[in-house]
Amino acid sequence: MERIPKSGEFYRHFKNKLYQIVTVAEHSESGEKLVIYQALYGDYKTYARPLEMFTSEVDHVKYPDVKQKYRFEKVEPGEVAKAVESIAETSVINTESVSATQVTTQAMKPENEPASTEADELPEPGLLEFLDTDDWDMKYNILVSLRDKMTDKLVDDFAVALDIVIPEGPLDKRYEELKNCLRTRQKFESQRLR
Repeated sequence: MERIPKSGEFYRHFKNKLYQIVTVAEHSESGEKLVIYQALYGDYKTYARPLEMFTSEVDHVKYPDVKQKYRFEKVEPGEVAKAVESIAETSVINTESVSATQVTTQAMKPENEPASTEADELPEPGLLEFLDTDDWDMKYNILVSLRDKMTDKLVDDFAVALDIVIPEGPLDKRYEELKNCLRTRQKFESQRLR
C-alpha cells in the first residue's frame, strides 16, 4: 500500500470533516493494521479503522455526488487552515428549511458517527495552525493572537495539544496559566537540542 498514513498527518473524510492521524497500530490478535485518528471538531473523539478501509476509494455507487476519490484524502500541513475555511463555506445551512438542514447535516456526518449536539463543530483555525507548527515561538504567537477569542473549551483544547491540564477557574487565570506553561515549554524545548 502506497497511501499509508503517518502520525501527525491531516486527512479530510469524503463527508467533509478533518482528522489527524495518531498512529497506525496492529491488532494484537489478528495482526490487522488499524489507523488510529482523531476528529478535529466537536468532542475531538478518537477512532480506529482498518487500514484497508481507511485507504479505500469512495463507493461512488452509494455516494454518486462525492467528488473525492478516496474515503480519506491527505491535507498538506500548510493547507489545514484553508481546508477548515473550505469546510466552513460548504457547511452553510439554510435555516429557513428544516429539510435542507437535515440533508446538510446527514451529508456531512462520517459513517457510523453519532449525531453531534454541538452547533459549531469546526475547530478554531488558530488551533489547527498551532498543531501544524513545530516552532515554539510561532505556537506562542498563535496563542497570544487568539486572546480575544479564548473560551474555556479552547483553553482545554490547547492544553490537550500540549499534554497538560489547566485547572478549572476564571478564564483569564486559566489563559495566563496556559501561556506560562507554553512559555516554559518554549524555553526548554528550544534549548534541548543545543
